[in-house]
Amino acid sequence: MKVAVVGATGLVGTIILKVLEERNFPVTELIPVASEKSVGNKITFKGKSYTVVNATTAIDLKPAIALFSAGGETSKEWAPKFADAGVMVIDNSSAWRMDKTKKLVVPEINANELTAEDKIIANPNCSTIQMVMALAPLHKKYQINRIVVSTYQSITGTGVKAVNQLEKEYKNEKGEMAYPYPIHRNAIPHCDVFEENGYTKEEMKLVNETQKILNDKSIAVTATAIRIPVVGGHSESVNLEFENDFNENEVRQILNETPGIVVQDNPDTNTYPMPIYAEGKDDVFVGRIRRDYSRKNSLNMWIVADNLRKGAATNAVQIAEYLVAKKLVN
Repeated sequence: MKVAVVGATGLVGTIILKVLEERNFPVTELIPVASEKSVGNKITFKGKSYTVVNATTAIDLKPAIALFSAGGETSKEWAPKFADAGVMVIDNSSAWRMDKTKKLVVPEINANELTAEDKIIANPNCSTIQMVMALAPLHKKYQINRIVVSTYQSITGTGVKAVNQLEKEYKNEKGEMAYPYPIHRNAIPHCDVFEENGYTKEEMKLVNETQKILNDKSIAVTATAIRIPVVGGHSESVNLEFENDFNENEVRQILNETPGIVVQDNPDTNTYPMPIYAEGKDDVFVGRIRRDYSRKNSLNMWIVADNLRKGAATNAVQIAEYLVAKKLVN
């Protein structure tokens, strides 16, 4: 199976290559794709060297699947061209997520909606993926009416420029700024651009994508997204208001039995999820599970995941695995 990785030299692209290798995805020929400045560079995959090509060359090589992680503008321009050539595109940008004709997929939740006709499949936003992983089984059982979420997001969600900024600031050196303010020893309540309603794009992604993935527009969602000087993954404080009452131990049991979820919740031993331990892992970690006594049928929880793995690369590769397993792609 020929597999193209568009944006192969980027932060998420390199993780996609790593995940494909780790999970032994059936790649017979890798087609690494990047911008013209990277064309001709070499990439090693499974001990073999591959030459980076441009998007036009990649289409001519006829891959079966193309995993996109090259930004929204690139996806808008090139994903339809790959799809028109018969390639199954799994796109990690925001370009297609809210398109009514495209599926927004977290495999554990709604991969069964995919068909062979879905030539462009959207990978959700990283902060949305980890949240809905924990919420989907609870919504099924108790019916979520309202979600209040505050995210504490890793700088890796911004990209290499942000990582470089933090490293420079650690050393008290001046350098290119990914953010309008220093990130070292700071928390910036500003992820992505501000919209007219006063919320950032990142915050509105949590609202709109959650409703789409859970297929329930009646769920009220409000979000605040914060960037913090962490590299291991995103953390989220989530407050849920259910239609039906719940038992906290039953909540833990439901989450324990959900594939891809690891419950870390024992105050007696100071056991709770943290990004320093989530880094490099594919699971979503849930803890601090406790009743919210200020409102009826309400629950607090803390959700952590590596935003480059399950929040991006791993989720995309899992979609590809599903397509292969169900013979939706050859």
